[in-house]
Amino acid sequence: MFLKKGKLCAALLAMSIAIGGASFQMDAEAATRAEIGQISVNQKGSNFQYWNKDAASYKALTNYVKTVTDKKSADYIPPEDRVAVFDMDGTLLGERTPSYFEWMMYVHRALHDPSYTPSEEDRAYAKVVEDAIYAHAIPGDMERKEAKSQASVFAGMTIPEYDDYVRQFMETPAEGLTNLKRGEEFYLPMAEVVSYLKANDFDVWIVSGSDREAQRVLMEGVLPIERDHFIGTDAWILASGQGDTDGLDYVYNQKSDTLVRGQFVLKNVKMNKVSNIAREIGRQPVLAFGNSSGDASMFNYTIAKNKYKAMAFSLLCDDLEDDLGSTAKADKMRADCEKNGWVPVSMRDDWKTIYGYDVKVAK
Repeated sequence: MFLKKGKLCAALLAMSIAIGGASFQMDAEAATRAEIGQISVNQKGSNFQYWNKDAASYKALTNYVKTVTDKKSADYIPPEDRVAVFDMDGTLLGERTPSYFEWMMYVHRALHDPSYTPSEEDRAYAKVVEDAIYAHAIPGDMERKEAKSQASVFAGMTIPEYDDYVRQFMETPAEGLTNLKRGEEFYLPMAEVVSYLKANDFDVWIVSGSDREAQRVLMEGVLPIERDHFIGTDAWILASGQGDTDGLDYVYNQKSDTLVRGQFVLKNVKMNKVSNIAREIGRQPVLAFGNSSGDASMFNYTIAKNKYKAMAFSLLCDDLEDDLGSTAKADKMRADCEKNGWVPVSMRDDWKTIYGYDVKVAK
């Protein structure tokens, strides 16, 4: 294992954060969002800081990029076809504190926000979700059901109101880790990968099971992703005066209408990711990054029957010291990588740090 040493950020902040009437107190000693946003890797990839450069995954990625951007190479890919797709939770930022950012925000909204009264149905299901999260036993049918209930508890919010709620929840502590807020929960080595690919004219997209608008707010000012390059789980966006009227029968009122969130449309996981990539990007990716079985279809679509040299990289959550990893889950993913031709990335062995050197699993 590569030794982790040094400090990324020495600043200490004391802060008190309020969201929805609930208060949180924590100390912060991690890279700020602004500092993460300044991570920059040059076109040659000579200034990676957070990767072990002896790692097979690092060599595979940098050799690939060098090859496909070389006009003299038989594997050259023109810039317009250099499409790279990234899952978000567990690939670009943490998903085990103790669950996805948006799931924890949904639980807070439905169960712990005194300024909001959910329906009895949403309150009851949010409790089911919360119990499953803390029991580390999430049933397979919860993805769709949670997405429907999550859309319901945020329905009626304007886009600015929802964005503000996301920003407030980003200020809460990342449970189970020291010195880290949810909005800072980015994997520094993966921020380097995004910067490196952008420097080499890759068209980078986020393809996540999380709410599309929440993704935009989370990434704003941190990773260089254009606002129209997010694909995610969607809720209807309606005119505030529309009610139950079909969009074919309603005309937006210039004087009185604004946009509000509506009910659930589609959960962007598994095969739905591939369908949405084909519909919204219209080009087959040549690079894919993910971390779970929910990314398997995206991986396979990227590397199968591709006219260009293509690769898929899957993160292994095998770090139990600097992240809330799972050896069993990591071992299963490694086996899946070997079976399917995906490149495994060990968060424990291939990276020098995950969130920064002052962030550890809380004792």
